[in-house]
Amino acid sequence: MMSEKKYRPNVAAVILSSKYPNICEYFIAQRNDIKGAWQFPQGGIDEGENPKDALFRELQEEIGTNEVEILSECSEWIKYDFPETISKKMYPFDGQIQKYFLVRLKPQAKINLSTLEPEFDAYKFVAYQEIFQYVTHFKKNVYKNVLRYFKQEGFL
Repeated sequence: MMSEKKYRPNVAAVILSSKYPNICEYFIAQRNDIKGAWQFPQGGIDEGENPKDALFRELQEEIGTNEVEILSECSEWIKYDFPETISKKMYPFDGQIQKYFLVRLKPQAKINLSTLEPEFDAYKFVAYQEIFQYVTHFKKNVYKNVLRYFKQEGFL
């Protein structure tokens, strides 16, 4: 008998630069524990925390600012499984179930990766096509689906 998979509740942010809507640039960051693994900021939702509060907390913890404006929230929770290479590290979870937000950096926002517990060591703003040249393989389909959703909603 197979046991039911366990998914870690999580929030993720598709961050657009403050130049949006005139220019559409996406924030991606390189993990400091896996060189070459780029992603959107994300993090776990604490017990009793709502997704929006988790979003602002995670952004502050990961990129040193939560000076963002929420443009949209994905209506669906999106699930993915961890690849075998990281599933042991994330035990007891088999994957993550994520609430995605589309946000725009406020003009005065200052990104600072030197946070209390740094998760990233580099970041850049890229065009849509470039995202998939950088992001880790197991997140590509999730990112394509999320970005398609925000495009269909008229934001991208």
